[in-house]
Amino acid sequence: MKRAATENLSNDDSIGMNSKQVNLVERNTTPLGYELLNPNYVGKHNAFDLISLASEIQNADIAVNNQSGKLTLILDQIRFLQSQAHQILRDIKTDVNLHQAACNFKKVAGKTYYLYQRESGQCYFSMLSPQEWGMKLLHKYLGGYRLELDQTWTPLDRIGDVDEKKKITKKLIQSSNFAESFRAIANTDDAMN
Repeated sequence: MKRAATENLSNDDSIGMNSKQVNLVERNTTPLGYELLNPNYVGKHNAFDLISLASEIQNADIAVNNQSGKLTLILDQIRFLQSQAHQILRDIKTDVNLHQAACNFKKVAGKTYYLYQRESGQCYFSMLSPQEWGMKLLHKYLGGYRLELDQTWTPLDRIGDVDEKKKITKKLIQSSNFAESFRAIANTDDAMN
């Protein structure tokens, strides 16, 4: 049987409570088969019990809201990972297209090559930069790229960032103390800003 929070309160116990009701646990007048001497006394609550119950409900609501904050953080991390996955897929597509460009020499990792496009639409790599061609540059220049050891391509404007990340990674790997490594990263970030 469900009771209102204001039920069974004597006139002494009432403190002007509003008409909101709280679901209380049903009263069992014969727990484990034993009949209670005074079932009304067992089920009687005073106003302070109800205030305590309301306080616990409020604390539970706060705890649930804190947990939803953690879920929001996880959702943000999932979105970040999705954006990284999309960027990786775009990079792979670019790398595949660059590997399919015409080339009359063996490409060596660590070297920079320059991509040009003929009037026919064919793209090709050259070892000569636009500056080295000078006035004799006949084809449209599309960009310069460094071939990495993992066979990916790094555009010329990102080589400095990639090299800096490689240095940081190397420091992390060589360091036996991660605290020192993180300080080194922080110092590098400060120097870059």
